[in-house]
Amino acid sequence: MQLLSARFIVGPNLYSYRPVIKAILDIGIYENIASNAITGFVGRLLALLPGLCQHSCSRGYPGGFAERLREGTYLAHIFEHVALEIQSLAGEEYASGFGKTRGSGRQGVYNIVFGCKSGQVGLAVAEGAYRLLTAVLAGQAFDVEALVASLRKVGEEAKLGPSTQAIYDAARRRGIPVLRPEAETNLLILGYGCRQERVWATVSSKTSSVAVDLAGDKFLTNTLLRQHAVPVPRGCLALSLEEALAAFAAMGTPVVIKPVGGNHGKGVTLQIVTSTALKRAYRLAAEYDERILVEEYITGRQYRLCVINGKLVAGAERIPAHVVGDGQHTIAELIDVVNLDPARGFGHSRPLTRLELDAAAILTLARQHLTAASVPDAGRVVYIRDNANLSTGATAADVTDCIHPETVRQVERAVRLIGLDIAGVDLVVPDISEPLSGGNGAIIEINAAPGLRMHLYPSQGMARDVGAAIVDYLFPAGADGRIPIIAITGTNGKTTVTRLIAHTFRQAGYKTGMTSSDGIYVDENCILRGDTSGPASAAMVLADPAVQVAVLEVARGGIIRGGLGYDYADIGIITNITEDHIGQDGIEDLEDLAYIKSLVIETVRPEGAVLLNADDCRVAALKSRAKAEIIYFSTQSDNIIVRRHLGEGGKACFVKNGRIYLADGNREQAVIAVVDVPLTLGGLAHHNIQNAVIAVAACRAQGLSMAEISSSLRSFRENPGRLMLMDVGDCKVCVDYAHNPAGCQALVNTLCRLNARRLIGVIAAPGDRRDDVIISLGRMAGKGFDTVFVKEDKDLRGRQPGETAALVRRGLLEAGLAPERITIIADEVAAVTAALAEGEAGDLIAVFYEDYDSVIQTVAKFRETPTAGRLTAKCEELVVAGISVEG
Repeated sequence: MQLLSARFIVGPNLYSYRPVIKAILDIGIYENIASNAITGFVGRLLALLPGLCQHSCSRGYPGGFAERLREGTYLAHIFEHVALEIQSLAGEEYASGFGKTRGSGRQGVYNIVFGCKSGQVGLAVAEGAYRLLTAVLAGQAFDVEALVASLRKVGEEAKLGPSTQAIYDAARRRGIPVLRPEAETNLLILGYGCRQERVWATVSSKTSSVAVDLAGDKFLTNTLLRQHAVPVPRGCLALSLEEALAAFAAMGTPVVIKPVGGNHGKGVTLQIVTSTALKRAYRLAAEYDERILVEEYITGRQYRLCVINGKLVAGAERIPAHVVGDGQHTIAELIDVVNLDPARGFGHSRPLTRLELDAAAILTLARQHLTAASVPDAGRVVYIRDNANLSTGATAADVTDCIHPETVRQVERAVRLIGLDIAGVDLVVPDISEPLSGGNGAIIEINAAPGLRMHLYPSQGMARDVGAAIVDYLFPAGADGRIPIIAITGTNGKTTVTRLIAHTFRQAGYKTGMTSSDGIYVDENCILRGDTSGPASAAMVLADPAVQVAVLEVARGGIIRGGLGYDYADIGIITNITEDHIGQDGIEDLEDLAYIKSLVIETVRPEGAVLLNADDCRVAALKSRAKAEIIYFSTQSDNIIVRRHLGEGGKACFVKNGRIYLADGNREQAVIAVVDVPLTLGGLAHHNIQNAVIAVAACRAQGLSMAEISSSLRSFRENPGRLMLMDVGDCKVCVDYAHNPAGCQALVNTLCRLNARRLIGVIAAPGDRRDDVIISLGRMAGKGFDTVFVKEDKDLRGRQPGETAALVRRGLLEAGLAPERITIIADEVAAVTAALAEGEAGDLIAVFYEDYDSVIQTVAKFRETPTAGRLTAKCEELVVAGISVEG
């Protein structure tokens, strides 16, 4: 048995609309060996994972899976249940009851899919399930507790901090898409394209860097607020111990020592009353900053108020870290007891932070004439910290409803003076219900990136959903952070439709992001070349802050491997379903292919639109999978599906009397004459008429005007690699990506209408197609071309050299093409060169390319020197034949 791969799929996929792990497992020699035929296997497995006895499986009742094990089931199915069980053991926060096991189309290889709430944990679960099953099969011991502990550790490390998690959850509740670019950080991208906002912890994309730096300088903040009559402590900046001692002497009151650039209470010592204590405090503060603030100590209770977009949204009293004596245990032992609380963790990973006996804690205890070994009396409160930062173990009590209105005004004004959009204000007052004024408390600090834990998880009082307040600030008035997404799938026409729609939106003035089989584009700029029709490419476009509209080509392979790169689209399109990729990835027939591509229309928002091909019965039959409005398209004026749909008050786009029409019920409106669309070659390219119809329907459904659409169709002339016609001497050359039988037939039909003297083809088929599909492509080509040069792709996709070409040749012969009119030249450049040399006046040469750039360069070179090119090609032909061409 071998675990071939495991992948975390974030977006909607073939198995679930939610995130899943997809593991590919090769069960090897166990393909036909059931669990009950493996000696001792069932007993060993259930002893390690007794929770499996509660799994229902298909039986529908607890214990059903155990029955299946004893009756005999197979390893891939068992792997699924083992993964679900150890995921559940890791904790409820990781558990998922969803799992599926399906054949991959390869003997003994299975796709096992299970839901997951954490991608990192899910991947570790897949690896753990594999190791556990391997051990059980071998009769070896396995430490389940160690595995579960490691999963929890992975989960803790990958988990968002409480503040970021609150923002994440609030955004999801609002229906705002959320992307976490890197699992190890708290950076979130909320929304898509130009409507996105970014947050890193509680710093937003609207947070001023000047304000952050200002708040980070405690002395400068203190000075600025004092200048504007905000109550703050007196303070002095000290660059040496001598300056700190002098400031302490001048103040004549208890002081606070803190690093100017510190945070989370690090290096802060409160209520210093002796020079000896000041020296110790200075050394501690100097570990964090060479600039030290000597500040007047304000007596009272410590509070943190949270201000968002200029308004106070929450307040909490912060109670310094402490233990309560019982007359029996030492302070160190009491700290250990407090730290057993599962709500306490390291850093900011949990609602509360663990108590630590560090240098600052020892100093705090010393002021109370205690040490870690002291045993405090029962009921005595012993403080471990002077400051009340949650990051040092403090707890909190909500006081939001108790804050005096004058204090609220003072705090909001102070934050406004600093310029922060999201701020945490620390203040000390005897009573928060009394007004903050001179002599009655002071604002101690204003913090950028404030933690929200004390408001989210107060030990006393009401929790405040500060994450929702931040999301409401970033996305006011119910905004959902979304841009229009138009997703296109199908067998043929995807790239042309994608380009045409993107061109139309660009012409209408929208900054448009596009993914396609030849690259990622933002407007006219290519960001990345290559076949970029998968989920990672879609996510790249949607994360670009410039993009106002996303037009995404969605290919079969991307759907199977990684699902969709978005959650919901506004428009979903299926161009057609024809013979291609049969025999790959478990696709056995066209129904399987339709099922895969239907994911694109299933994930269209209910208020969006689904465009279906009424001329393709398989596509039209997918209507039941859509939740959004259906718009049919057709190149026929009397399509029965369209007529019935319009009769029911539906919408459609079709061709009638040489014009493209939009219809809504019994209302029709002509958009443009087919001959006025350059893409259609005056109406001769029937497949491009369909592509234009689709684009019209999509753009109108997304709100563009008729004038914008018709103007764009007239101006669209550049369609690289798709029905590209060029003059080369007295011949014409067509470059196209006809890589399946339907695409080949559509191209041949179009070329036959151009009335060339001869049609010469330079063709190939991808090697990963089934034999009969490759032969069918050859058969289609043989019905239209007079002469054919058969080449092979450089990427043979698992075939032997010459194998694919032989299958294409077989199809050409079956179509009736004479053997002498078929030439096999494996190299693409050589084959194109030979075909160009063969061409004569009035001929049309069609090239089915693999490497677009190489083909274009070869044609361009031949165009420059056609006579020399033909001579060179003839010489090469003679050399291959063994004939000398010297002189």
